This record gives sequence, C-alpha cells and structure tokens, in this order.
Amino acid sequence: MASKRKSRRWLILLFLLVLVAASLGIFAQRNSAAPTVDAGSLVDVKREDIAVSVVATGRVEPISNRIEIRSKASGIVYQLNVDVGNRVVPGQVLVELDRDQLLAQLREAEANLQAAKADVIAVRAELERNRILAEEHDVQLARTNHRRSVELFEQKLISKSQFDETKGRLDEALNRQRAASAAIGVTEASIVQREARVAQIQAVVDRISEELKYTSIRSPIHGIVLSREVEIGSAVSSILTMGAGATKVMELGNMNEVYVRGQVNESDIGMVSVGLPARITVETYKDKTFHGSVYKIVPLGVQSNNVTNFEVRISVENPEGLLLANMSANAEIVLEEHRDALTIPEGAIVFEGDQATYVEVPDLTSETGRRRIDAEIGITTGTRAEVLSGLDEGTKVILQ
Repeated sequence: MASKRKSRRWLILLFLLVLVAASLGIFAQRNSAAPTVDAGSLVDVKREDIAVSVVATGRVEPISNRIEIRSKASGIVYQLNVDVGNRVVPGQVLVELDRDQLLAQLREAEANLQAAKADVIAVRAELERNRILAEEHDVQLARTNHRRSVELFEQKLISKSQFDETKGRLDEALNRQRAASAAIGVTEASIVQREARVAQIQAVVDRISEELKYTSIRSPIHGIVLSREVEIGSAVSSILTMGAGATKVMELGNMNEVYVRGQVNESDIGMVSVGLPARITVETYKDKTFHGSVYKIVPLGVQSNNVTNFEVRISVENPEGLLLANMSANAEIVLEEHRDALTIPEGAIVFEGDQATYVEVPDLTSETGRRRIDAEIGITTGTRAEVLSGLDEGTKVILQ
C-alpha cells in the first residue's frame, strides 16, 4: 500500500516537471523569435529605364499643308472622285463640276470671235481699196485724156460734148481721190476698233476656257482627305467672285508630317524647352508608342477654370500614316532619362532632415525584424525613384 502511494507521488512529480519544462520552452521560444515582415510589403530593387517627364494632352494635326479646297469656278457638283480618308497626289482630280453651261458660253464666244475677225478682214480690204483709190493713177489717166481732148477741141476735131465728157471724168477721178484719202483715216480707226473688239472677245473665250479647266478641281499636294463638304448636286460658288465666302469643297492635309497640339500646365511649362524628346500615345493604338520632339512653345497662356495652360507643339514621326487628324493624344515630354538604372518604389523611401534618405530591409536578427540602409536617391517620377548608391539589384526593401 505504501509502495503504491510512493509511485503515485513520483508520477505526479514527473508530470509537473514535464509541464514546467514545456511552459519554459514555449516562453523562451516566444521571447527569442524576432518580429516578421509581411511578404506583401516587400519589393525588389530592379534595373529599368526611368525618366522625369511632363505630360501634354491634345490632338494630332498635320504639321504643314493643311489646306481648304475652294473652287475657282461656280457650278453644280457633277462627280466626286475621292472620299474622306483617301490619299491624293498633286494634279489628281478631286471633284468635277457640271460643264454644260460653260460649254454653251464658250461656243457663243467663239462664234462672236470668228465674226469679229471677219469684220477686221473686211475693213482691212476696204482700207486697201481706199489706198488704191487715193493714188493718182486714175487722176493722171483722166488728166491726160482731158488734156488731149482740150487740144482736139481747140482744133475742132471733137465735139463739145466729148470735151465735157473727158472733163467730167477728170473731176470724177479727183473727187474719188479726195474721198478715198479722207476715208483712209476713218478706215484705219475702224480697224483699230474692230481689232480691239477681237481682243475683247478673245479674252472672253480665254476666260471661259480657263473656267472650264477650273471645273476640274485638282489636289495641289500629296496628302489625305481630312473632310469633304459637298455631295453630288451641291452648288459651288467661285472663290474669284465670293472670296472667303466661297463654298468649301474639302480639306486636305499632309499626314506624313504631324504634330500634337498639347496643353501643359503653367506649373510645368518652365521645365519644357524646344528640342526635348517626347513619347506619344493615342487611344487607337494602345500598345504602340510614337516618337517626336518639342518644336514650338506658344508664349501666350490661356486661362480656363482658373487654370492657365500653355500650348506646346510636338512633331511626331508618322511614316506609316497611322496617326490621323484630330486623334486624341498624350505626349510624354521627357525632361531627363536614365537607362538601366536601379529603381525602387517611392513608397519605400523614408525622408529625414537635410534631405537624407534611407530604406528598410528585412533582418531576422534585429529586434524589430528590419534594418535601416542609407540610400542616395536620384531622379523620381512620382511612383518610382532612382537609387544612386546604397542598394544592389535584387535586394528586398520594405514599403512604408
């Protein structure tokens, strides 16, 4: 009985010893383990290109040769040869106007011209006749005959009537000569007048012929049809008579050379200068980047909703013609760019006084589970920062 009691005491004692040892082990383990860092807050230091930039938002426009096509002739659109988006070359016929009325006017003018030329020929013939009459050939012949008749009459070889006849012929010849001489000046003036009439009608013929050429409206440039304002049957007025109020037929642009007309906030415009490179993206080609450069900064700002923006123009390479007029575009103007640089998220940087910066990395030997490393920071983009020294590629840093 005593031995059983003794065994029971030893078992209780052994159980208490095991329980105390287990408690001491758990307590020691809890006090020796360092705090851990959430894996979701760890990021790697990596190499990539990093750039500081200013964004200009705007639209794509042709950089040159954006022109409005207006007709030199008036008429009705008879034929349309191009539509919006079609490419055109110099001399290509874009629109044909109805020519029937002009052709009728041309036929009438040409008939008047022929009649005027015939009048000139007739008057010139009359002038030649007057010149012949004005010569003394007929007068000399009549005077010689009269002189002979005088001698014969004095010798009573001819009658008085025959004498009077030769005298009348001489007077008649003299009268014709005087009349012809007087008519020469009149006829010459008439020729000048009729030749002027010919020139006047010729000008009408030339003008109508030119207008007939204008009925074929041609492209003056290599480009693309940006817009078309007329349809078959539309009335078109001439720019020669209506000026700026003439009908706009279509608009052409050379889309091989385009630019982005963008707006930059006044807080950023001081950093932008001509010649800076730019990367352009458009909604149509989300995965494609176009390249260009700043070529003009408009000095006059425009205020809207209490915000002042400045117009910046960025020329864009468009060899494939993918960029079209009025496409919305974002131009990232690169102020400074470093390639293959070490970078970290800006959220991992801790700033101290005097612009000192450091980051924290995991450290299981530390009481806090993290360790501070001083890091020199270069350019920043607002989301990522360049690391100049203090960290190596692949190092894991803690987001704050």
